[in-house]
Amino acid sequence: MSFQNKVVIVTGASSGIGAATAVKFAEEGAKVALVGRNQEKLNNVAKKCGNPLIITADITKDEDAKRIIENTLRNFGKIDILVNNAGIGSSSNILDEGVLQIYDKILSTNLRSAIVLTHLAAPHIVKTKGNIVNISSVAGHRMIPEFSAYCTAKAGLDHFTRAVALELAPQGVRVNVINPGPVKTDIIENSGATKEMSDAAFDRMRTRTALSRISEPGEVADLILFVASDKSKAITGSSIVTDNGMMLKP
Repeated sequence: MSFQNKVVIVTGASSGIGAATAVKFAEEGAKVALVGRNQEKLNNVAKKCGNPLIITADITKDEDAKRIIENTLRNFGKIDILVNNAGIGSSSNILDEGVLQIYDKILSTNLRSAIVLTHLAAPHIVKTKGNIVNISSVAGHRMIPEFSAYCTAKAGLDHFTRAVALELAPQGVRVNVINPGPVKTDIIENSGATKEMSDAAFDRMRTRTALSRISEPGEVADLILFVASDKSKAITGSSIVTDNGMMLKP
């Protein structure tokens, strides 16, 4: 797959799936805009991406979202592919005192930010006949105990993908969503857990997959590139699961 001279925006590019995706796009010749909140981590990823554009931004802020699009256009002149990858996780229960604040934070990061960036980027992607790839989770398909807010946001992202795919299809723009199962990233630690707690959580998740394994970020990145490539020109509005068989187990 070649993405020579394609312009790709990757949110949540400072680590995990986003970082792996940005690196693989750059290796295939793309011009990549790396978006994240951690400048130091973005700089480390940038070293593997040739000459990328680094945009330190909070995607939950509308002014930052506008700046992401404007800076990308100013530097590269166009947008071919948008990867809405940034996301956070946190446990929640509807009986908890602070549950509304958790819902607001997770829905803002995992769903609303993708809607805003898609709205801002879509007119430019229409011009290039490009595509959009959203990164959801198997949590969009099935409930994960104590993660109701996260599951709700991911289910919303899945349905938003289908809605926008239908809206943009007449303009030749494809929109798809990837639904990973457990992937070894720092998302659990970023939610406040220690490394030991994160490792224990991944060990539990491994037992819930049919293949008894946890994916690496690069595996998901490979799928993202395939979906974003011309090899997938007939695929739009699809929710593509890569979960080591987690959906198969009760």
